[in-house]
Amino acid sequence: MAKRGGFPGGGMPGNMANLMKQAQKMQKQMEDVTKELEEKEMTATAGGGVVEVTVSGKREVTKVKIDPEAVDPDDVEMLEDLIMAATNEAMRQIEEYSQQKMGKITGGIGGGMGLF
Repeated sequence: MAKRGGFPGGGMPGNMANLMKQAQKMQKQMEDVTKELEEKEMTATAGGGVVEVTVSGKREVTKVKIDPEAVDPDDVEMLEDLIMAATNEAMRQIEEYSQQKMGKITGGIGGGMGLF
């Protein structure tokens, strides 16, 4: 008849204890990286630099800079497109950076586990 719990000696096996320590270490690293990412900013430009958008690691636009030469009252749509393009590029950059940082911790398991 097998002992209750299924592990010889009745205690947590060494491998399980190591796994728990590794999980706790990974959790701490993820918390540190999450804090770092929240403080990170990425800036992208469009239209040869006439529009510049900065996005934080929290996925918030923190700055928009528009060169006066980009402001044409007869072509507002062009300016709107430039702002959208720069914003999308900055968002893509922050996402890529987040995935790289989390991938170093998780080893690619779950792609950062969907936390960002």
